[in-house]
Amino acid sequence: MDWHPHATVAVIVEMEGKFLLVEERSSGEIVFNQPAGHIEEGETFIEAACRETLEESAWHVRPKYLTGFYVYKSGNNNITYHRACFYAEAIKHEPERELDEGIIRAVWMTRDEIVAHTDKLRSPMVLKCIDDYLAGKQYPLDLIHEYSN
Repeated sequence: MDWHPHATVAVIVEMEGKFLLVEERSSGEIVFNQPAGHIEEGETFIEAACRETLEESAWHVRPKYLTGFYVYKSGNNNITYHRACFYAEAIKHEPERELDEGIIRAVWMTRDEIVAHTDKLRSPMVLKCIDDYLAGKQYPLDLIHEYSN
């Protein structure tokens, strides 16, 4: 049996006490997640974080630091996700930009509002990443070393 981890990124953006989330369709349900997704071939972690945030929320962002690495095996599809989560500052919004397929809308929520929707989070990583950010977990971006031939 072949097993392949799924390398993903997620991005925390906070503005005025609210966090940027996306409301999306996943496995037939409507759920909330950070802007997040798979790293594409030839893409760096930072490039993936910026691209996914733009495609899913229409926000341009600038990653400032890493909040952590997370591993989650989904009960819906048995896929193991390896997530690098970044904190990024919001730079510019393109409200007319079309969002990725499956994304309903971008939404700003407080931590309390997110907790009130725990049953609608795509995975436990959503709240864990926010809590790690709020706990002050910050790792410099130069912790990441990416090489290619």
